[in-house]
Amino acid sequence: MMHPAGVAVAARETDDRFAHAQPALRPIPAPGTRLMEPPEDGSVAWAERRRIAEQGRGDRAWSLWGPYLSERQWGTVREDYSSDGDAWRALTHEEARSRAYRWGEDGLAGICDERGGLNLALALWNGRDRILKERLFGLTNQEGNHGEDVKEVYHYLDAVPSHAYLRMLYRYPQGAFPYEDLVRENLARGRDQPEYEIDETGIFAGDRFFDVTVEYAKADADDIHAVITALNRGPEAADLHVVPLLWFRNTWSWQAGQARPRIARAPDGGVVCTHERLGPYRLAFDGAPDLLFCENDTNLRRHGGQPDAPGPFKDGLHAAIVEGDAAAVRRDAGTKLGLHYALRMEPGASARIRLRLSAGARIRAVDGDGSTIRQRRAEADAFYEELQDGIADPDARAIFRQAAAGLIWSKQLYCYDVRRWLAGDPLQPGPPRGRDGGRNSQWQHFAAADVLSMPDTWEYPWFAAWDLAFHCLPLALLDPGFAKKQLLLLTREWYMHPNGQLPAYEWEFGDANPPVHAWAAYRVFEIDRDRRGGRGDIAFLEGVFHKLLINFTWWVNRKDAQGRNVFQGGFLGLDNVGVFDRSRPPPGFGVVHQADGTAWMAMYALNMMRIALELALHNDVYESTASKFFEHFLLIAEAMTDMGGEGFGLWDEADEFYYDEVDIPGGGMLPLRVRSMVGLVPLFAVEVIEPSVLQRLPDFARRLNWVLENRPHLARLVSRWTEGGVKDRKLLSLLRGHRMKALLRRMLDEAEFLSPYGVRSLSKVHRDAPYVLNELGASFTVRYDPADSTSNMFGGNSNWRGPVWMPMNYLIVEALRRFHTYYGDDFLVEYPTGSGAQCTLSAIADALEDRLIALFARDPEGRRPALGDRAPSLTAPGAEEALLFHEFFDGDTGRGLGASHQTGWTALILTLLRDRARSREAPC
Repeated sequence: MMHPAGVAVAARETDDRFAHAQPALRPIPAPGTRLMEPPEDGSVAWAERRRIAEQGRGDRAWSLWGPYLSERQWGTVREDYSSDGDAWRALTHEEARSRAYRWGEDGLAGICDERGGLNLALALWNGRDRILKERLFGLTNQEGNHGEDVKEVYHYLDAVPSHAYLRMLYRYPQGAFPYEDLVRENLARGRDQPEYEIDETGIFAGDRFFDVTVEYAKADADDIHAVITALNRGPEAADLHVVPLLWFRNTWSWQAGQARPRIARAPDGGVVCTHERLGPYRLAFDGAPDLLFCENDTNLRRHGGQPDAPGPFKDGLHAAIVEGDAAAVRRDAGTKLGLHYALRMEPGASARIRLRLSAGARIRAVDGDGSTIRQRRAEADAFYEELQDGIADPDARAIFRQAAAGLIWSKQLYCYDVRRWLAGDPLQPGPPRGRDGGRNSQWQHFAAADVLSMPDTWEYPWFAAWDLAFHCLPLALLDPGFAKKQLLLLTREWYMHPNGQLPAYEWEFGDANPPVHAWAAYRVFEIDRDRRGGRGDIAFLEGVFHKLLINFTWWVNRKDAQGRNVFQGGFLGLDNVGVFDRSRPPPGFGVVHQADGTAWMAMYALNMMRIALELALHNDVYESTASKFFEHFLLIAEAMTDMGGEGFGLWDEADEFYYDEVDIPGGGMLPLRVRSMVGLVPLFAVEVIEPSVLQRLPDFARRLNWVLENRPHLARLVSRWTEGGVKDRKLLSLLRGHRMKALLRRMLDEAEFLSPYGVRSLSKVHRDAPYVLNELGASFTVRYDPADSTSNMFGGNSNWRGPVWMPMNYLIVEALRRFHTYYGDDFLVEYPTGSGAQCTLSAIADALEDRLIALFARDPEGRRPALGDRAPSLTAPGAEEALLFHEFFDGDTGRGLGASHQTGWTALILTLLRDRARSREAPC
């Protein structure tokens, strides 16, 4: 039947017109086949790869539209013009519906163009909420007992890199959304208690909710079909107001001379959008909804002290639909439009609304028979079929695909001009006094307006340099071109500081993240080369290498305070792992000499040497550069062992572990004996050189041998260089055999670092034996916390005191494999420690990989450890199971913690699943 608003409402969930029927697919290449340029034969199996190729060549701008619209713009640094720098209070969720944003937009399940000019998203109202649901709700840092956290149920179910197909699910309660309950209860809980989640409020009891699925399918780069499907899961009839939103980002309220775009009814049906940069767009839609227009302007009556200010304002749709204020909207035109569909849905009934947003002055009909949606679904299936070649387990395939979807949906538009942000805008009140010397004031060159891979779209709707580096590995599996552009982007002049530093993250660009950019660049180069049939992108590698030369120099000049080749990078991303904040040690302490900071730099030197060797195979001028980084590595290795020739280093002979050390005035160097990930980072600094490389690069070989012959005190740091390993390979590592085995003995001990789900960030030994430092009249304690941190050192959910973190585990797995290529099958280590079983390093890497994958896979009882004790959030009959990819994981149970949709770091599961699909050794 047809609803009065013209929406198709089905009595049951199924609808034959939108079944997943697929045309016959072209056979997928056999395992091991390398894919280069896709054939131009129009086959479904290659359609997405053709789009990626077209985008890469510049033939067609498939990236013009994408899921770039953030789930949260309020509470970000960009929108903070406060005097105290508290972004969470500067613009709150409560204010977001009626204050225009300066630097971006947010919305629910939305898309926008790559500059964020025009936005398409969804709003909902169940007749009981006090506000129109236009954006996701969550707690600010002060409200959550473990920091800021989204309190909604939603899942990114599918996506392809060109964004030709996207699918997302939002679960909307039928009762009043429990905003106050969530804030009140989380404020009442201490750090020793878990977060209070939305499913604990009882709002979903009795299946009284709607499942709302949003799909996008591109007919062309600027021609987008959207389908919104709502399903009443509850036992009773219920009202649902579905309000697709179309609006222009506010670019006219900040400085004079900026034209105001317009959305208006079109005489021939639909609406027409006019924008001086984008040109005309038309929106077509199902049925005859109420067209409600307002302006994307701040409500000056609420937030400007102007009770007589003329509207309509940004919150006009809320006022009209929820409060019944018809005067809050217009019926002809504006800069924001809501299509109001009011539905009465019986139990089990579904409703479907179709839209079409396309460039040009001519209206184009909606996808009435669903053919475009079905075609794009089939092409997405074919794209992932090829990527999952060798992954036989259907469950592993489901994990892979949803992780990929989240990674793609987390591409976000990031706009932030620091100079303008500090100075304020001509048409607005000036910023508070002192802002010009506050946050990011030393980064006035920074001016971003780019699509970036972000950790997630709500809690971290901003980029972080080392997070992004890890994202790029799984991104390279999906779209190598995008991954390469991301790595190059952060080295561009509007990001990279003139002194060579890469920006860390928007809360403080000047902080130091671990220097993993070179590692990521070379790994992306390798993945891309493999996908291109052995043809490596030397231009990319050379471009990023030149910029990283400057960055490496910045590290050497700025973070080696005493010129000892021992580094003090600050917190280095490992917040909460140490005795105190390593960026700001308490008064009275001297310099903190960091085991991880120094090891990261050793790894950086080896990464740069590896890239230089690759480039030298094409241009011999890089041979001397490679030897320079070889020497840098040896000097750092020496310092790790004996700082400045003073007879002590960062390796503790008694404990056989690496520790940070701190200068105690009048007391010499004090080791901080916390057994943490800090002491495992030296594993990452490992490189194996093939003899063929030395043969092809004789100048490098001569320089290398000169260093070893003329500096024997450095030569002894290189493990058995003259003997060679398997196939006469050469090893460069901070760890010789004994030290490596000593570290592995602790790392692989289930009473210390080894969790059922990977390697913990802090040894479990500190649960019963916390580390306590009593110096200079102060006391500091580090205790093992398997889940959320009970320390408020950094506030929020900053936590390295026990949980499993995917990126660090990935680097451990990779290091073990690299060591194995040198030592071979004769080098055995007990795994787990105390078991008596002796295994090769490769087999141990496989076993650790399996533990990480087990976070998401069903266990024998059918549970997925990452979901914890709660049932999966999608359990209705006939529904596919939806997964979450958390920020980190409980070191004992594997339960997902932190940001619930963090598909940045944790998207490395894609790479792990691909690794596992290759031939493997016998299990250990």
